[in-house]
Amino acid sequence: MNAQVWHGHAIAKAAALAGCTALVLSLTATTADAHSRHHDPARQTLGAHDGWAAYGTGTTGGAAADAAHVYTVRTWTEFTSALADGGTAPKIIKVKGVIDAVAEGCDAFAADGYDFDTYLDTYSPENWGRDTDLSAEPDDSPEGLRRVSADNQAKAIKASVPANTTIIGVGRNAGFKGASLQINGVDNVIVRNLSFESPLDCFPQWDPTDTADGNWNSEYDSAVVHGATHVWLDHNTFTDGDHPDSTLPYYYGRIFEQHDGELDIVKGADYVTASWNVFEDHDKTILIGNSDSESTAAFDRGHLKATFHHNLFANLVERAPRVRFGQVDSYNNHFVAGDGYGYSYGIGKESQLVAEHNAFTLADGVDEATILKKWSESSLTAGDNYVNGKRTDLIAVHNAGVPDEVLQSGAGWTPTLRTKVDSPRAVPHLVDRGAGAGKVR
Repeated sequence: MNAQVWHGHAIAKAAALAGCTALVLSLTATTADAHSRHHDPARQTLGAHDGWAAYGTGTTGGAAADAAHVYTVRTWTEFTSALADGGTAPKIIKVKGVIDAVAEGCDAFAADGYDFDTYLDTYSPENWGRDTDLSAEPDDSPEGLRRVSADNQAKAIKASVPANTTIIGVGRNAGFKGASLQINGVDNVIVRNLSFESPLDCFPQWDPTDTADGNWNSEYDSAVVHGATHVWLDHNTFTDGDHPDSTLPYYYGRIFEQHDGELDIVKGADYVTASWNVFEDHDKTILIGNSDSESTAAFDRGHLKATFHHNLFANLVERAPRVRFGQVDSYNNHFVAGDGYGYSYGIGKESQLVAEHNAFTLADGVDEATILKKWSESSLTAGDNYVNGKRTDLIAVHNAGVPDEVLQSGAGWTPTLRTKVDSPRAVPHLVDRGAGAGKVR
C-alpha cells in the first residue's frame, strides 16, 4: 500500500471511529435522559395494577408536561395561578416549603358587621332554645353574616385542580396549611409528597337541633375528590398539625369543632388509589360516599372505587375509611389506635369493602371488636388481618363483641389491581418507615 492510499484509509477509519463514538455518546445521553425522566418523581406515573386508579387509562397526571407547564411555587397566589394557567394541558406544579392559605388570619374573611360575641349571645340555648335550626335566619342576622364570612373563606382557601396535573412537594418539608384541594369533575390527577395541615373553619355553624345538645358543624377537607376519576394520592401526610381538637374551645358546652375531614371521595368519584400516606391525629378522617339518600345514590352506585394500601392511620377517632356504595380495597395498612379511638372501618349503605392483610396496633383498653362499625346492612371481606401481632378474624370478634350489629362476610368481589402484597406481620415496620411526605424516592 502506497503512502497516499494508506493515508486515505487512515482518515476513513478515523472518521468511522468518530462516528461510532458520537453514536455511542448520543445513545448514552438519550438513555441517561430517559433514566433521569423515569426517576424524576415529578414525572412518575402510577404503576400498572396499582389499585383502582390504574384501571383503564391509568393515571399519569402531568407527566407529559412540556417545559412551559412546569411550575415551582412558594406562595398561595403562585400556586393558584399555576393551577389556572394552561387549562387542561399536562402540568407539573412543584411546591417548595409550606404554603399557608390563611396567612392573614380569620379576620381577613369576616364580613362587615360580623361579631362572634354577638353570635354567641343571640343563639345561646337560653336565648334561642334547642328546637329550631338557623337556616331561616336573614342575611343581616348574626347567622347571615356568618354565612357571608364562611363564603369568603371558602373562596379563598379552595383550590380547583384541573385534569392532567401533578402536584408534588420538593424535598422533605413541603405542603399546605389551611388549604382545601378540590379535585372536582376532572380526570388524571397525581398528588404526592405533601404535608396537609387540616383547614380550620373560621366560622363554624351552630345547630341546636343536631343531637339533643346541639353541635358546632364545620366545613373544609384537606382534599376532596368530587366526581373525579383516576386520582393517585401518594406519600402525603394529613394531620391537624398545630391545632388538634384538644386545643379547641367549648361554647354552649360543646366543642367548637373547626375540623371536617382529611380526605373525601364523593359524588360518583371513581378509580382512586391512596398509597403510602399518613393520616394522623384527626377525628373524622376519610369519607367515601357522603349520604345514604337516594338522590346521592344515583351518583354513587357503581362508582366510588378506591384502593388504600400501605397507609399509616395513627391516633384517629373514626372513618379510616367510612364507606358507602363503593368497591373499596384496603390492604397492607397499619392502624394505630390510642385514646379516643372509635373505629377504623365504617360499613355503610351498599358498601363492598375488602379489608385484608392489614395490621392493627391497639393500646391497652381498646376493644378489637370496635375495629369495624356497622352503619348499614352491607357485607365485607376481612381476612388475614393481625391485631397486636396475632391473626384475628375481625368479623367474628366484632359480632361476638357487638352482637346487636352483626356483620355478614363476603363483599361479593375479588380485587385484582394490587401490587406486591406484603405479609401483615411485616406491615408495621414497612409502613411506619416508608409512609408519609418526604419519603418519595
